[in-house]
Parts: sequence; structure tokens; C-alpha cells
Amino acid sequence: MSFLDTLRQWDEAVTCVDRQDLTEALQMFLAIEHPNSKICFNIGCLQLLNQNLDAAEKAFDCSISKDEHLAVAFFQRGITFYKKKRFEESLGDFQLSLKALRGNQLIDYKVLGLRYKLYACEVLHNMALAEAHLGQWERAQKNLVKALEYKTDAKLNIMDRAMQSILKQKVFKAVEFPSTVLFRPNKHYVAELEKKDYLGKAKVVASVVPQDQFSGFAPLQPQSEKGPAAPKEPEVLRTLEGEPHIVRYEFIPETSDELAVVPGNVVFVLQRGSDNWASVVFNGRKGLVPYNYLEHLEMSLGAKQTQDISEPPDREPPTRPERKQGVVRGDSSSADLQQKEAQPADNLCIVKVYHAFNFAACLPSGSTYATLADKISKKLNLSSSSIVLSLTSDAESAIDEDTDMASVWSHAGSRRLTLWCHTRDLTAARTHNTEMTLVALHSYESSNPEDLSFTQGDRITLICKVNQDWLEGHCNGSTGIFPAAFVEEVSTNGQ
Repeated sequence: MSFLDTLRQWDEAVTCVDRQDLTEALQMFLAIEHPNSKICFNIGCLQLLNQNLDAAEKAFDCSISKDEHLAVAFFQRGITFYKKKRFEESLGDFQLSLKALRGNQLIDYKVLGLRYKLYACEVLHNMALAEAHLGQWERAQKNLVKALEYKTDAKLNIMDRAMQSILKQKVFKAVEFPSTVLFRPNKHYVAELEKKDYLGKAKVVASVVPQDQFSGFAPLQPQSEKGPAAPKEPEVLRTLEGEPHIVRYEFIPETSDELAVVPGNVVFVLQRGSDNWASVVFNGRKGLVPYNYLEHLEMSLGAKQTQDISEPPDREPPTRPERKQGVVRGDSSSADLQQKEAQPADNLCIVKVYHAFNFAACLPSGSTYATLADKISKKLNLSSSSIVLSLTSDAESAIDEDTDMASVWSHAGSRRLTLWCHTRDLTAARTHNTEMTLVALHSYESSNPEDLSFTQGDRITLICKVNQDWLEGHCNGSTGIFPAAFVEEVSTNGQ
């Protein structure tokens, strides 16, 4: 079955689910010859809805084997084992689901085509339930306490009721996934399935000049003296400038002219230097990557086919080549790059800064406060005296010239340090206990990672004003930007 046939049948099956024809939808999914991980997950959900537990387990096994990082598939297989009263296996799958969350409060699968958010507190809730059935009451209570640390307001009642049951050594209800919520194919791909008539229908053209008795052709038009214009360069050829290569090892940049890539990325090599550094293009950005981290990729534009991209090799990446005077340059100036290369590469640290927008700077580990403030202020086009840096989002715990910088740099893990940056006027307002608090007039669901989600009635601490229409604030343990029209100001008066 071709990709287009699979896509068309997948879309038709999801449409059947929308009109509650679940039996027809399941048959259409099962008829797909080579289902991907998402389609296998959909099959498992429909089988679970029909109480076909063995078939559901088999479908989720297939989904996980095709994508071992799909946390929601581990969660659903854990539910299947729970319904089959195989509590140890259920507990193991919930633990794998929590591991796939990687310490995050939730995973939003909207960008992958699944309108669902998997919360860490729900996974911990079901882990505690499986442990309760196994008689491990102390471990169940510890996991529920941990779940309360991850809880959101919407999940608060569920967690509280579960804790009351655990204290009485009684089991409680599991948190289940809505089985009719399925992975949907990419809407842009589906739109391309419709046939288009690029030629259109034939039309009869007659002269618009009353004296012209001839019909069938338009009157002659004056010609340009300069002749026909040169054909425009196709966008696809400009986009694919350079030789395609696939990345085999993760590369973490140490200077601003280097480019971060991970295994599986396809980059286009513009130039390769004699010292094994290559100037590449990836997602519209140019930078330097070690050439021994790459492998040449054969690509055919006419057939739209590429060679099979296998999994990255299970071995250590090659040694990072040394940067020399004759290294391939990107768009940066030679003088600026030479100054950066003069710094020892193994002493550099990436400093991530939270402000009205997030950005990163590269500094030698152990730099003084003056060097740190000067670097960050230049990024913001502000003076060093107008910013305040801190290790937390609370501006009152600020660092300055008198701070022991050794203790600050001790927070850097894996050569990465996180700081918060505030402006003086906002910091002064917080110091005098006039921190501005906003209340949400409407619920706002974030569509981007940098946005802040909240529900109607939530209180939001204002961090700064981004522009006339957007603000940045802190709410429910998260920081991000949000529309100013969704909130109104309330006075805290030191309360």
C-alpha cells in the first residue's frame, strides 16, 4: 500500500470515528498493510473500547515497537494490563510512561495529531493504584504525594480523593484515556489528496473593440522592448543549495557560529574546510558542524525519494576537530571568530537567560559578574546598570558585584547555567512590595512553547510588558507570554 493510499484510508477511518461508526473505523484501520506507530495506537484504543483486551495489548505492543518514546502508548498498555488484572505489568508500563515524560509536567500531543495532554500526575496516580492492588501501600502513598507536586487545578480533586482512599488502604478509580480520541493524519497532507484542475475549463474569447469584427482571438498587445524577463529560480532549488548529508551524532555547539544538530537531521553542506569543519544549512540557518559527524545522503528530487535513514550507530561520536585559522567561515566576520576561538573551548559555558524572550549566551565558566552582565545587556541592547540577574525567577534573590561568583557558577550542570533577567524598574516595584497581580478573564490555551496557559479566574504574576498586546507572567509554576486582553489588573496590597 502506497503512502497516499495509507493516508487516505487513515483519514477516512478517523472520519468514521467522528460520526460514531467505530466498527467500520476499526475495519479500515486493520486493512492498512503497513501501519505506523500512530495507526497501531488507534487500533489499540478501538480494541480497548470494544473490551478486546488481547487484541488491544497486541496493537499497543506494535505501536511501542515502532516508537519506543511514545509515552501515551505505554500509558494505554498499562491500562490494558490493569483491566486484565496483571498489575505488575501494568505498574511497569506506567513507570515507562513516566520515564518517557522526562521530568516534564505534561506532554501535549496536539502537534503530532492527537488532541490530548498526558499529565505526569495522572501517570503517578495510576502507578499508585497498581501498587495498591499489589499491597504496596507505602509506595502507593509516596507516589500520590509526588503526584500532588505535579498536579494542576483541574486534577486537584482526583488526587485528593485518591489520597483519602490510600490512607484508608482502599483502592480507587484509574485515570483512563478517552479511547475515541485518536491520532489524525497531517491536515496539510490530507488537503493535497484532493484532485486539482490546474488548466481549468475552456473559454471563448471575443474582442472587446466594437470595430473589430473578428472573434476568437484577443487583439494584439504591445510587446516589451527589453524582451522577456529571465525565468525565476525555483524555490526548491534555492532551498536545497549544497550537498545533502544526514547527521549521525548529536553535536552541541560551543561558539555562536556553530550549529546544534541531532541524529537524523538532514543538512546541506555548502563548503568543507581542510580541518574537517563544514559550513552547512539546516532549517534556514547557517553554521559550522564537524564533517565527521555527517554522512553523505543520496537524494532524487524527481522521484522525491531518499535513501533509507537508519538509526544512528550505538557508539561514541568521533573526536571534535580543532578550530584552525583556515576553518570554513559562515556569515560571521573573521575577526569575531578568531576572538571566540582564542578562548579555551573546554572552559565555555552556555548561559540560558529568561527575559521577555528567552536567549542563550556563551561565556567562559567562572566569569566575573561584570563580564556576565555586560554580555547579557548587549544582547538586550540595555546598559549593564539597568538589568538585574538572579538564579531564580524571584528578583529579590539577585546577584551583583558583591556576590560570590563561585557559588553562582556551581549551579552550572553539563556546562549549562540558567539565569533570570529583570529590569530595574520592575525589580524596584517588587522590592517595595507593589508586585502587580493579574486575574484571568478568560481561559487561554497556549499554542506555542513560549506561551503561558491558564484558566478563567487564575491569578498571574506580571513579569514584564512585551508590547501593547502581549505580557509575560508567571502562573501555576510556569512562565510565558499571553494576550493582554485576556487579563485585568488586581491590587495585592501586600497580601
